[in-house]
Amino acid sequence: MPVTRGFTGRRRPSDPAREDRLPPGQYDTGTDFPSLTAEATPRVDVDSWSLKIDGLVETPQEWSWDEIHALPTSSYAGDIHCVTTWSKFDTTFTGVSVDTLLDAAGPLPEGAFVMAHTASGYTTNLPIEDLRGGKAWVVWVFDGKPLTVDHGGPVRLLVPHLYFWKSAKWVTRLEVMAKDRPGFWEQNGYHDRGDPWLEQRYQGDP
Repeated sequence: MPVTRGFTGRRRPSDPAREDRLPPGQYDTGTDFPSLTAEATPRVDVDSWSLKIDGLVETPQEWSWDEIHALPTSSYAGDIHCVTTWSKFDTTFTGVSVDTLLDAAGPLPEGAFVMAHTASGYTTNLPIEDLRGGKAWVVWVFDGKPLTVDHGGPVRLLVPHLYFWKSAKWVTRLEVMAKDRPGFWEQNGYHDRGDPWLEQRYQGDP
């Protein structure tokens, strides 16, 4: 399982205001941006990449690299939290809001969940409400630069209010579903939702 620096140490923020932003059981990774990958890193060619939204939708959609860049851009500025206990403060990501993408597809009333699929074969499941209301993005820029491949570049899902395994790297498809079904890590004991403030790390956590 490939990893990068940043998985060691238990630094607490020196700024008391940041302490309030650190979920229970987490540590401040500082300038490091650790990367852990459960699978081999794929080679994603932007000329052939596309993002699909299908399943329980009125109108299935598919965007090429150029087409998704032509949509209105949206940014996230804030913190991210990994189930491996690191947190990174004050990140910025830019791409397109998942609201924009879902609005184009028109999820049916029974579409309550989404499975994110990636170029590597990785999957992760989310309630659709966790992708709505300005809570999630498909992003290709991190801190003003193109997203690097080890962090899911050229494009990844970003769901920053949940543990970072929900922010699927190399995303290629969002499948709208009526019933929840587990993705890769969820089948291997991780929590179905993954709220860092509730410490929803593993199956059986509240």
